Amino acid sequence: MNKPTEDSPAYLEKRRFFDSLMTVYGRKTVLEALQDPATFIYRLHLASSNKSAAILDEIISLAQAKGAEIVYHERQALSRISKNASQDQGVAADLQLRGYQLYDQFLAENNNKNYTLLALDGVQNPQNLGMIIRSACAGNIDGILLPQKGNAQIDPLVIKASAGTVFRAPLLRCKDLAQALADFKQSGAVVCALSSHASTELKKFTPTAPCIYVLGNESDGVSREVTQLCNEQICIPMNNCVESLNVAVTAALIAFK
Repeated sequence: MNKPTEDSPAYLEKRRFFDSLMTVYGRKTVLEALQDPATFIYRLHLASSNKSAAILDEIISLAQAKGAEIVYHERQALSRISKNASQDQGVAADLQLRGYQLYDQFLAENNNKNYTLLALDGVQNPQNLGMIIRSACAGNIDGILLPQKGNAQIDPLVIKASAGTVFRAPLLRCKDLAQALADFKQSGAVVCALSSHASTELKKFTPTAPCIYVLGNESDGVSREVTQLCNEQICIPMNNCVESLNVAVTAALIAFK
């Protein structure tokens, strides 16, 4: 049988499936993920050197009940999967989450809708990322555009700060934020950068088209490349000589605008 080529429909479909998976690690993190009825686990990765433990037995039982493939690895191989040998505790899992999808899939399904998204441009602090996800999940946000590189990665700290909402939050994966924003703009979305130097206030901004609010790095703000793509710049007025708000607080204000 011929092996599918990289541009064949079968290969592309398989690649999209694996791109839609999120790998989490750590015993408590994996256990909490599997305890969520809506979480689908594709594959459970275990270190062959793990010693027997009640939490591992429960993880394996839940994974089996969800129909997951269970694979045992040498420690070094598992660390390449978790990308965090010092904290994976011999456990990692490939999950397909309820709201986790590729951005172009969301775009195709919502092309004629007035959605509101957050886009993260270099948010490095795991606690900030977790709190942003929690606020977006609780508020009026239809998706969080989360590039694969440049931001904090989904890890136990992010999951803890999100209070577990990461397992059901609408996360939209993209490889390159600028390219994703360009695609959204081409479809008619308005892209806004949050900036303390802007003249338009958030509470007075009422877009009539789909809107994406870009949140920048904790120190440097929105990058120059992304700023150049934005249609608008929005500010949150400050009193008492306060220059800026924490990025997670800004996300919460937008989510409940």
